Amino acid sequence: MQTVSALSPTLAIRQKSFRPDMAENSVLSVEVGKDALRFVVTDGHNECVWLEEYGFSSLLADRPLADALPAICETHPVLSADGWKQIRVAVNSPTFTLIPDALFRKEYMGSYLTLMRGNDLPAHEYAHAYHHTDENFWSVFNIGHQLADYMAGLYPMQNLTFLHQTSALIRASALIDKATISTQNLTVYFEDEFVTLIFRSNRKLLYCNRFGYKTPRDLTYYVLYVIDELRLEPYSVSARLYGHITPYSDTYTALAEFLPHLHLGTAPPGLTFGPGFDDLPEHRFLSLYGLGLL
Repeated sequence: MQTVSALSPTLAIRQKSFRPDMAENSVLSVEVGKDALRFVVTDGHNECVWLEEYGFSSLLADRPLADALPAICETHPVLSADGWKQIRVAVNSPTFTLIPDALFRKEYMGSYLTLMRGNDLPAHEYAHAYHHTDENFWSVFNIGHQLADYMAGLYPMQNLTFLHQTSALIRASALIDKATISTQNLTVYFEDEFVTLIFRSNRKLLYCNRFGYKTPRDLTYYVLYVIDELRLEPYSVSARLYGHITPYSDTYTALAEFLPHLHLGTAPPGLTFGPGFDDLPEHRFLSLYGLGLL
């Protein structure tokens, strides 16, 4: 197998039909977090043609994520390509908040995050915002200067957008919600020891938050607490699970005890997948798929 970068991906799906010189008609969607980088390429027909995931927690330790990016990006035939139609970079971090259009002021972005965190952002980070125009609110989140500068330098003078991972999940949940008969829909996205909960009622976003948890019991408590706060009954909610979850896990079993309408989710409508994606569970990469559909 040809080596495409100094670090090997933990997962790679590559369509032979896609070449880096086709970037001008394609969208590159990249998600970066403390322990992983993943990306997907969607072509001009919204077909996913390339997906890779890299994990490097042991490499980074306490070092900034951007320190690891050159080893992945700068010799990679896809990530080092230029002339993309669009590039979207999602930050996977615990610090974010959603502000309605009527209350949003750009000059207060740092204050929104200070209120949410309980302390000021560190000097190496700054507040950034992404506008959900279809839903009339802003997502405000933190991003590291080093990461933003590196990405801007890697893709100079290109159509580059930064947003939070939850914005991609919100977009994906909206598309799935519109294609679903049920009107009380809970999206549950798992990643390591974190879970993101997104609830939509009658096609409107009512709730979005992220929790850390250690045990299935903890997670079940959070989910039932949110349902109770929304003044709903568990039997009235259709729950779809995404991310790092299987129907055989203790977490799935614990939730199924209280949520009768529980199942693994499917990919959002609007995307197609080449033959290389046949063995990849549809529920695994919801945030990446949402990025590709913004």
